[in-house]
Amino acid sequence: MNHPRLAVVALLAVAAAWGSTFFLTKDLLTRMDVADYLALRFLIASVALVLVHPPAIARLSRLDRGRAVALGITYGIAQLLQTEGLRHTAASVSGFVTGMYVVFTPLLAAVILRHKIGRWAWVAVILATVGLGVLSLRGVSMGPGELLTLASAGLYALHIIGLGAWSTSANAFGLSSLQMITITAVCAIGAIPGGFSIPGTGGDWVSVFYMALVSGALALIVQTWAQAHLTPTRAAIAMTMEPVFASAFAVLFGSESVTWRMLVGGALVLSAMYLVELAPRRKFEAEVQHLAQ
Repeated sequence: MNHPRLAVVALLAVAAAWGSTFFLTKDLLTRMDVADYLALRFLIASVALVLVHPPAIARLSRLDRGRAVALGITYGIAQLLQTEGLRHTAASVSGFVTGMYVVFTPLLAAVILRHKIGRWAWVAVILATVGLGVLSLRGVSMGPGELLTLASAGLYALHIIGLGAWSTSANAFGLSSLQMITITAVCAIGAIPGGFSIPGTGGDWVSVFYMALVSGALALIVQTWAQAHLTPTRAAIAMTMEPVFASAFAVLFGSESVTWRMLVGGALVLSAMYLVELAPRRKFEAEVQHLAQ
């Protein structure tokens, strides 16, 4: 089985799940506080993961438990910073600045893990960044909202690197479960100052459960497993498909129309995906030819 190729497909599914939540979240947050929504969403996801496989956390080593908590704290703080930043900047700008994890990931991986980043990977990073800009930006200035969101992008990059270094097929479920519990705790702390509120309608509860179970619990399990088989840079580029899927869902189920920005930006991100997938194949073919000589 080609685990890296399957892992990329899995991350594309994760990106699609995340992308499907944008218009749902935008609507829900008109009636619910951001921190309350995050705490409730991750609480439901945590309960679901524990109920599905109760022994998973107990089977983790002490080292893996510490790593899961560290990853959960990193991701939880990133979520709070991103959503607080969204209060002070446009959603399109927030989407672009958050996507800067595609730049931070190879830079931090090179420093922390001593990974050598190939030239095709850097070309893919540049293409993905330009594509995100075409999709999202209508002008940008660097204020408090953008700085908070940029900090969240750095933390997301650290989370991607940590998952790539510490996750395995064997510990993926337990690592996901303990991460989710930790994320819930971090978001709950963020929600304490304003008090807790819950959705007021059945439709809102359906949205919350979908985002908790599909784009929350299931997506984190799949991401954790997939990153056990990919380099952080390759994983980050695959996940930049999230805004492309978000645009597609906004057109299909929302009120948005297809624009040249969607088409050009989406094409650039897809080109980045093609390059990052083509580079390993070229390297493998070159090694085979070298051995045959």
